[in-house]
Amino acid sequence: MSAVATEANTLLRLATAGSVDDGKSTLVGRLLHDTKSVLSDQLAAVERVSRERGLTAADLALLTDGLRAEREQGITIDVAYRYFATATRSFVLADCPGHVQYTRNTVTGASTADVIVLLVDARKGVLEQTRRHLAVAALLRVPHVVVAVNKIDLVGFSEEAYRRAEADVRAVARELGVADARAIPVSALDGDNVVARSARTPWYDGPALLELLETLPPSSGPVAGSFRLPVQLVIRPQDAARDTAHRDYRGYAGQVASGVVRVGDEVVVLPSGLRTTIAGIDLGERKLQEAFAPQSVTVRLADDLDVSRGDVIASASDAPRPVRDVEALVCWLGDRPLRPGARLLLKHGARTVQAIVRTVEGRLDLDDLHSVAADSLSLNDIGRITIRLAQPLPVEDYAASRPGGAFLLVDPHDGATVAAGMATVERPPAVDGSPAVLGPLADTGEQGSRP
Repeated sequence: MSAVATEANTLLRLATAGSVDDGKSTLVGRLLHDTKSVLSDQLAAVERVSRERGLTAADLALLTDGLRAEREQGITIDVAYRYFATATRSFVLADCPGHVQYTRNTVTGASTADVIVLLVDARKGVLEQTRRHLAVAALLRVPHVVVAVNKIDLVGFSEEAYRRAEADVRAVARELGVADARAIPVSALDGDNVVARSARTPWYDGPALLELLETLPPSSGPVAGSFRLPVQLVIRPQDAARDTAHRDYRGYAGQVASGVVRVGDEVVVLPSGLRTTIAGIDLGERKLQEAFAPQSVTVRLADDLDVSRGDVIASASDAPRPVRDVEALVCWLGDRPLRPGARLLLKHGARTVQAIVRTVEGRLDLDDLHSVAADSLSLNDIGRITIRLAQPLPVEDYAASRPGGAFLLVDPHDGATVAAGMATVERPPAVDGSPAVLGPLADTGEQGSRP
């Protein structure tokens, strides 16, 4: 059997995004309810609270707004993860906040997503937060964006309102370099085009939301990309000195980030550059001949090398070159502005090193979606910076490898995560003639200049 899974048994990770009151939590609740993924006692509790609020029907948003503060305010604050499945596919869904001050939570929820479901109110169209969330999708290189033009019932199921919102979103998506953006008219409250196609939108001949999600390909198969294994733990049994069978055992455990590795393959340990071959692969007590992403395994090497937590074991044929200077796009999540000279910690995989911000080259203007010159980044800004590392790291181009190009910036004083970063080792190419992903940030000239 091929290592690559088929769509019928794959897991799809999706995240919701959109502005405040666009109906994200209601849409998620509708998906859970209509796929019969809600326990009877959960539904009874939601119905009881809804009646206490004077509502005539269950407020399905309560299925995801789990925090007390969320229920009281009627808004989503934290990322709520939900799991559901259909006959053909399993899903992990991250319901992300819409408020600007919680954009950092949206970055968290979208960072591992295969699909972002972006909600747009049919009455309001594209707002600044819509642009911001599309920019985050482009920045994180989420493979698919599905635009749910919600509350279509409040505009009388108007095709004109839907087409106008669809055109606006597609224009912004093209400007940002989002290659795959599709739109669906929905009513999360009534369920139109959520799980089943609605007779009230006869002018729409596309799939319902769930139908589309069931057929979208996942972002990568288990063998996609070159082999990379960030070392999480060096395993040497505590009783090795007494146990003859395990006396010489030394393994390196971690989750395969990408690719496939087989016994006998030549690998290189980074950042040292030492080469060896794979002597064995262990999955618990089982001995394997191969391992692939996202399996968590222990590999044994043919040579006794100095390998420690944070090192990366990579395919010797195309291993990345460790670097100390990194250019990157970042979403700034800190309350204090980021300025050149800031000393931070950079966490890449399982390794954390000291870093200093050398330059802030520009930020994305969400009004015209082009770069403007900037000497600092404020909360929720998206911009391009250069960083100098205290130690070399095998950082890859995020466009080619999401695991190898992603990193976090951490405040060394309180341990708070202050930025999500994506390395741009090589400038990503344009897709179908559109600008490269966040291409406007490549030019830090005057406002409105084209990349």
